[in-house]
Amino acid sequence: MIRLEEAARELGVSKSTVSRAMSGKGRISEETRERVRSYIREHGGMEEKKKSCGQTQNIAVVIPSDAYLISIPFFQECLLGISEMASMLEYNVMIAIGSPTDASNIQALVEKKIVDGIILMRNVEGDSVLQYLVEQHFPTAMVGSCEYREVIQVDSDNRVASETLISLLIRQGYRHFAMVLGDSTYEVNKDRCHGFYDALEKSGLPAEHQKIYPNVTNVQMINSIISDIFAGKIECIVCGDDVLCTQMVSALQAEGYRIPKDVSIVSLCNSINLDCFSPAVTAINVSARKLGNVAGKQLISYLKGETYNAKTTVEFEMMLRKSVGKIYQG
Repeated sequence: MIRLEEAARELGVSKSTVSRAMSGKGRISEETRERVRSYIREHGGMEEKKKSCGQTQNIAVVIPSDAYLISIPFFQECLLGISEMASMLEYNVMIAIGSPTDASNIQALVEKKIVDGIILMRNVEGDSVLQYLVEQHFPTAMVGSCEYREVIQVDSDNRVASETLISLLIRQGYRHFAMVLGDSTYEVNKDRCHGFYDALEKSGLPAEHQKIYPNVTNVQMINSIISDIFAGKIECIVCGDDVLCTQMVSALQAEGYRIPKDVSIVSLCNSINLDCFSPAVTAINVSARKLGNVAGKQLISYLKGETYNAKTTVEFEMMLRKSVGKIYQG
């Protein structure tokens, strides 16, 4: 008998290729399939695979209960990335809806042993789901960052990304900003706000001269702050995420304001929507699909008893577009 890892090493192929050849599933050439099967037969068959943490070959992805209201492009792309990686590694993906105040449905998945591991797609202050999983020592990954070292974490440095973009704007001559943020219990919004203040401090700009609007969660709230923004002679609006930015641009244009002639606007999270405006919106871009790929790979590697990264940081990039007038004059 030979182990899967040994067969893969001796044949010079991946473990997934050996597994697919033996199961008859997956896209590999007939020549490779027969080569693997012949080798296994010569060695008396393959030892049964032992799983370190579960027997279901299922993982659950917890979608926030308010995902239909915010950041829909992000969650769709991230889920696609997780699903791609899970399929490649022969795991199934189940979707669960999570609420920060109610962990009952996640508790059922764990106690009934329906899944081997869980991926959370957001960190919220006081999240009962995260606390429950940590208390149970259940294999957990997060697209985001948290204080628990046992949780596998995949994130971008949102604080540095925010500081980098705001610093660039300050170097271009901007001095008066309005920052519009969503729910302040989301850790990502806290990081972006800290990055904004970091940039102000490094440049010596007084924070009290800027306008901060936290917990803006709908179009009505955006409409209510537009007049206040222009009364404060704001030069650039900084939106915490792509959904808020989409709503803000639409509201400004509906009121007859011209971007960037009357005011510049940027977003600390990019999506395809922001490239479709005229002018397109300057934004921080992080591949949600890559975040999902990495989170899926690290969790499944852990479940298989293989080497994994406890924390991975995915790089960000600045998408400089014409919504910022002092970068794109004319």
